[in-house]
Amino acid sequence: MTTGSGSTFVFGLAVAGRAVAASLRERGAEVVVGDDKLTEDHRSFAQSIGARVVDIASDGELQRVMSSVSVLSPAPGVPERHGVIRSAHENGVSIQSEIEIAYRMESLRSGGPRPMVAITGTDGKTTTTLMANAMLRAAGLRAEAVGNTEVPFIESLGTDAQAFAIESSSFRLEYTEQFRTQASAWLNIAPDHLDWHSSYQKYFDAKAKMWANCLPTDVAVAPVDDVNICAVARASAARVVTFGAVDGDYRVVGGELCGPFGSIMEISRMKRSLPHDVTNALAAAAVCIEGGLVNADQVALALEQFENAPHRIQFVAEIDGVRWFNDSKATSPHAASVALRAFDSVVLIAGGKNKGLDLSQMACEPHRMRAVVAIGASADDIARAFSGVCTVVKATSMSEAVEQAALVAREGDVVVLSPGCTSYDWYSNYGERGEDFMKCVREYSEKHR
Repeated sequence: MTTGSGSTFVFGLAVAGRAVAASLRERGAEVVVGDDKLTEDHRSFAQSIGARVVDIASDGELQRVMSSVSVLSPAPGVPERHGVIRSAHENGVSIQSEIEIAYRMESLRSGGPRPMVAITGTDGKTTTTLMANAMLRAAGLRAEAVGNTEVPFIESLGTDAQAFAIESSSFRLEYTEQFRTQASAWLNIAPDHLDWHSSYQKYFDAKAKMWANCLPTDVAVAPVDDVNICAVARASAARVVTFGAVDGDYRVVGGELCGPFGSIMEISRMKRSLPHDVTNALAAAAVCIEGGLVNADQVALALEQFENAPHRIQFVAEIDGVRWFNDSKATSPHAASVALRAFDSVVLIAGGKNKGLDLSQMACEPHRMRAVVAIGASADDIARAFSGVCTVVKATSMSEAVEQAALVAREGDVVVLSPGCTSYDWYSNYGERGEDFMKCVREYSEKHR
């Protein structure tokens, strides 16, 4: 089997875990499944694919299963400190993420693997992956955006896709041994997911694994202004291409996106061109063009039509000269700072469940700040971060946060929900949080017509 001899223990039975277990069983592999809290739904799923279920809460069961399998495939949400991960290391079990197993399967495909590009980074991964996918489609390829998107890579292997754009999170890259693509970009790096990784260095090292297996024919796309990422790129076997707003092989010149060969398109032709939209577009263009999959005209066509996924600085409404934006996807201070830099005068709604990160870095744009509305479990931390920077008020619900933001906003301001924290105090996920925010904004607009 592509994962090695013996059986595979798939631990964590949400979307990615189920996709791995089902795909392995379809290929005749022996699969054992488990979860922290087994449910009847988990047991029904296991029965439906013919997999054995183990309950690691039972005495000695974890050791028994780890001594009987050759591979552990943990779901992305299983942190590196988890007992299942420790047991795998102790027992010499290979740990392989969803994209690693999918890559091994694809490598053995009759006719050879299909073209693959990959994107990682602290922020902008999803947007840049979707941009790259749009460019591949503009070139006439049946391409799929997979990985850390809504569709696991392994789930798309059986489709008629001709190419893949793979969003590669640190969770998935951490447990790779062979994974590589012909072109890949590392967008940026900042402290994040320190509730999952044991240290910032471990987080950085997980990202760096994207280039660990590069061949000389591969392309590594790096941000020209980040010396640490560029150093990893240059230490790899890949050909290095850089991007940046001002400098780099792919950069902005006179209001145009440009590559080593000249102009790609005027920025004004893009549907949205906030500063991070421009750098994301440059990275996606570099991956697809340097990977030999598209040309400049196809990049321009894709970017002219590209619309971002929801909850990423998503325009909601304009009320009395104030524009409202939903950036619920910003679950780290670094991501929230990207949103702040996109506007001149901001009322920020921020807070939620912190991931062990320093929230004070969100206060790095004091000249842009009108006020902050602090919400959620980390409201006090948000208030401290912005103390002395601008007006800070607290709210105990999203509807109250919208009311408070409207009170302090002035004509020409922007109100943006860019929490800098996860949603797991009030909501199940960032999408649910963003939808509630937009609902509250619309309700406020109706009340104040």
